[in-house]
Amino acid sequence: MKPPRDFDFKIYGPIFAELLQEERLNPLDTGAPNMKVQLTLAALTMEKAFAPNHIADPEMARAGLAGIWLHHNFLEESHQISQSIATPTGSYWHGIMHRREMDFSNSKYWFHRVGEHPIFISLHRAAAELAVTNAQEASTDFLLNQSRWDPFAFIDLCENCVQHKSPAETLCRQIQQAEWNLLFDFCYQQAVGK
Repeated sequence: MKPPRDFDFKIYGPIFAELLQEERLNPLDTGAPNMKVQLTLAALTMEKAFAPNHIADPEMARAGLAGIWLHHNFLEESHQISQSIATPTGSYWHGIMHRREMDFSNSKYWFHRVGEHPIFISLHRAAAELAVTNAQEASTDFLLNQSRWDPFAFIDLCENCVQHKSPAETLCRQIQQAEWNLLFDFCYQQAVGK
């Protein structure tokens, strides 16, 4: 099962390109940490990660680091970074991390702090496209009918999938990956001032 690859990971510089070259479709739960990259992640500084670009927004650069740790299923390390970023984007990574650790009410708390995030428009579109191409069921109808992205409905869908082994799990994982791609790209572009 491959994730939708809707961005070219090579545009993020050599370090991120190395960390993103393996296609991943993370589980909805905590998953197993990708130990192959643990030492690389542990040695990562913002300057190394974003090289050769200059960092224009250090908070967004830190948010990108929270995302890359999360991408490789190091939830605690991601949490340590995201909980110290008092922005909607920091709250977004924090909310995803709690959703993945299956603390769904805490995830909703952090998504309340996110508000309307700039990636919601693209995520709404991506989720609807993924829903059209996957086997549909009643629990996923909202993805086709919602007028804007509803992160709380998605949290509920993920919770249902985790607790009841719903056939919508693959779709949720694909949407989760699209969400990660969009949020990481947003962080990267803001961090380097594009």
